[in-house]
Amino acid sequence: MATIKEIADLAGVSRGTVDRVLNKRGSVNPQTAEKILEIAQALDYKPNRAGLVLAAQKKNLKLGVILFGEGNPFFDDVIAGIRRKEEELACYNCSVIIKRVAVDTDEQIRAIDELLKEGANGIAISPTNDKRLATKIDEIYEAGIPVVTLNTDIKNSKRLAFVGSNYYQSGATAAGLMRLMAKNEAVHIGIIAGSSEILCHTERIAGFQHAIEKCEHIKIVETIMNFDDDFVSYDMTSQLLKKHPEINALFFAAGGVYGGCRSVLAQNRAKDMTIITFDQVDTTKEMIMKDVISATICQEPFVQGSRPLDILFTYLATGELPEQEYNYTAVDIRIKENLD
Repeated sequence: MATIKEIADLAGVSRGTVDRVLNKRGSVNPQTAEKILEIAQALDYKPNRAGLVLAAQKKNLKLGVILFGEGNPFFDDVIAGIRRKEEELACYNCSVIIKRVAVDTDEQIRAIDELLKEGANGIAISPTNDKRLATKIDEIYEAGIPVVTLNTDIKNSKRLAFVGSNYYQSGATAAGLMRLMAKNEAVHIGIIAGSSEILCHTERIAGFQHAIEKCEHIKIVETIMNFDDDFVSYDMTSQLLKKHPEINALFFAAGGVYGGCRSVLAQNRAKDMTIITFDQVDTTKEMIMKDVISATICQEPFVQGSRPLDILFTYLATGELPEQEYNYTAVDIRIKENLD
């Protein structure tokens, strides 16, 4: 196995210069850096990972996490995953700072700035799909602060990786469930999503719509947004069902499920309504057990909390990029008979 000393001898430079180039620390003449990298590649140089991880203990790394606000209980399990990984990383003097913000790009940018002031070396974030936020992510990446997105992604940014569900596939899966439950009967669907600013919500709807187009007896009547708020969801669902009494199926593409289901119950529509949702928070489980929700699609929130921190720490400690850009969680369908 090649060593830093061998690379230094061949390049005619000091071992310190080689270390700075390979570990991206400090400035080195571009031509010298290119020569060192070519030699390292030719020798198939592999860093001593154990040594690098031990060296990370001296850095006192801080990882920041930015999640959406308190209204969505799904993130409770995400935070459980974060806390478990935080315990594992504590032995490397790595700490974790969590910030909860509204679905608002300005607040997310403000939270990033706060984390940087607190010394964060890397950030995991559930982002809005906004060009301003993508620009901010690019800026901090160029400054040496890596970003991993979780739960939902952002287009055209320099984030290292994404951890979460394949939302387009999940939406198509929901459509497939709807088709199987409907058989050949006419179905009129109301779609209830959280926000058009969240990529996972729009991707779920896109996957659902594309799959439904193949079913002539199934029609999408209207799509509304409830901002993942149960109180808003109750009112919006009530208005939707009164406006379109022909609706006999609901697809909840995000949160606010409990409020929407309470509206269905209040209008005595549960028996003639097929409802597909996501995740199995306690209130969703309750509605499944009451036969209000027909099925829910889960997305491993614990993994969504822990895996981004693992990717960030590995990159910061060893320089290793994640094996894959898209780290998809499992598509897990739950019904009354297999609910935990």
